[in-house]
Amino acid sequence: MKYRLISKILGTGLILFSVIQLFPILISFIYAEQNYLSFLQSSLITFATGLFLYAVNYTKDYEDLKIRDGFLLIVLLWLVFSVFASIPFVLKQGPLSIVNAYFESVSGLTTTGATIFLNLESELKSVLFYRALLQWVGGLGIVVLALALFPILGIGGMQLYRGEASNPVNNNKLRPKMAETAKSLWFIYLFLTILCFFCYRFSGMNNFDAVTHAFTTIAIGGFSNYDNSFAYFSNNYIYFFASIFMFLSAISFSLHFIAFNKLSIKGYFKDMELRFYATVIFTSFLLIFVVLQSRNATENVDTLILSLFQTISFATTTGFVSTDQSSLPLFIPYLLIALAGMGACAGSTGGGLKAIRIYILYRQAKNELIKLIHPSSVIPLKIGENVINKEISDSIWGFISVYLFALFFGILLILATGLNLETAFSTIFSCLNNLGPALGDAKANYASLNDASKIILSFTMILGRLEIYTLLVLFTTFFWRS
Repeated sequence: MKYRLISKILGTGLILFSVIQLFPILISFIYAEQNYLSFLQSSLITFATGLFLYAVNYTKDYEDLKIRDGFLLIVLLWLVFSVFASIPFVLKQGPLSIVNAYFESVSGLTTTGATIFLNLESELKSVLFYRALLQWVGGLGIVVLALALFPILGIGGMQLYRGEASNPVNNNKLRPKMAETAKSLWFIYLFLTILCFFCYRFSGMNNFDAVTHAFTTIAIGGFSNYDNSFAYFSNNYIYFFASIFMFLSAISFSLHFIAFNKLSIKGYFKDMELRFYATVIFTSFLLIFVVLQSRNATENVDTLILSLFQTISFATTTGFVSTDQSSLPLFIPYLLIALAGMGACAGSTGGGLKAIRIYILYRQAKNELIKLIHPSSVIPLKIGENVINKEISDSIWGFISVYLFALFFGILLILATGLNLETAFSTIFSCLNNLGPALGDAKANYASLNDASKIILSFTMILGRLEIYTLLVLFTTFFWRS
């Protein structure tokens, strides 16, 4: 294990992250807040730690990271960054406890959107901006991981995207052209964010709300500046544009990359995962619209927009809400939870199991049904023109099994902290899928939960964000054997 190289990379990352922590200082000055010192001190602490790790482990010799090194580095990046991201919450005016601060930072970086903040309307603008910025930075990091590293590491079906990696041939070493990949993804990500900002601004949001909500929309994060989320705006134009950009961000960024390079949208229509994902969303949207329309007397347009917004918000695991979920017919919340379990497309900023895995399982189940009628038939498992080999299908089944085990075990742990079953299931499910909204005691926010449950949920958010295998493999004995 190349610990010195891992530490050096970690130090470099912290130095870059310290620069990000300076941006809220500008917001403090704009809105005449006296909170700039908390961000300045946090940035200095982060920078000093990063510089120390870099200097101590500095070497001119270039080394390759092996796969084991890659697993450890990815996990450390998320764990360590979450620690340093929590410092401004601890040092701010009206400081949070260490546990609450860490929970909030993890929720931000993993783009989960679960929050412990109360009375967001009265919170400092610099803090609200920082929360949104954490999600935006975390979202970009997720895309880079999903398209550059996960395929090479072979994370539960992500081998399908090995062709999107910069160096798919040499899978023993992690040497993708990360600079080129990151530059392309950065441009697309920034372009979508700017476009989203202008759409929100055009729809009636003020500049601050438009910026922060553009950050959290493109990141599929779910953080808002208001306790009742998007319901605060009560604006159909905002709901409509939010739905569009949530859906765009839930699409694999590899498709965006192809579309930008070729200046053609044909790739979107040819992608089987996207076609399946869009079909599921559209069908769910129609079901929710019909149920809502049959049970209330609101305007058709309002019901239509509400149905579209809530469907896409949960299907993409964003977690924005435009109405009180308890006021909806019971059918709708459970359908939305099921959609969140599926999640977004692979290679996007969304969470969940990913649509590609669900689609492959669907095709495999269909083939098994055909074999019941025609036992001697040989039916290849295909996505479009590509045949899916047994290695990939087996890895997906393994991933689903581990996912269900993690869900069940997490529920037991939360129950052990003293919370009720509804709260335990909804919070674990929400955090594992990086959704945010939950039921029970976490219906409004997660502030009322005990510290033990928040620590467990923080771990769960990272577990879900890193596709489960990446984190769990570190707890195996064979990983640490030389």
